[in-house]
Amino acid sequence: MITRKTADCGQIHIYTGNGKGKTTAAVGVAIRACMAGMQVFVGQFIKQMKYNETLVVNYINNLTVKQYGCGCMIMRVPNEEDKESAQNGLAECAKILREGKYDVVILDEITIALYMELVSLEQIMEALENRNKNVEVIITGRYCPQSLIDYADLVTEMKEIKHYYNTKGLLSRDGIDH
Repeated sequence: MITRKTADCGQIHIYTGNGKGKTTAAVGVAIRACMAGMQVFVGQFIKQMKYNETLVVNYINNLTVKQYGCGCMIMRVPNEEDKESAQNGLAECAKILREGKYDVVILDEITIALYMELVSLEQIMEALENRNKNVEVIITGRYCPQSLIDYADLVTEMKEIKHYYNTKGLLSRDGIDH
């Protein structure tokens, strides 16, 4: 296991679990950081659709959002295009982490990309280990491996207790869920 001194550097946050709110929490931190004058980069893995959170770049100029997905994979097996997009995305995010141009870097749904075997844990750990130590990193997604949880400084698990999709059949709602 890799250990780090964390007092003088950016911290690593993880928002994981089966409950709603992981990306929402990360976007909240992004907006807070932007309002404090920080530069923020959001790399969205798996996602291709322009969710409402991606539109915030039209209002906040110190926020960059880039997507590394090839469409919904809920009902299909990931293909080579999905893997290539995730691999290229992680390579770009690793470079961004090294450069230190951004104060906060969010790797949204990267643990899903890991779970789907589009990227490896070794690649993620290498990107984190080689980052500019002043960069705050936020990782989101279900199925976060224990080794990544152990490496992080802050871990929050979103636990679903009740969801209106399951109880009322409500699908994703504009402005609330996406």
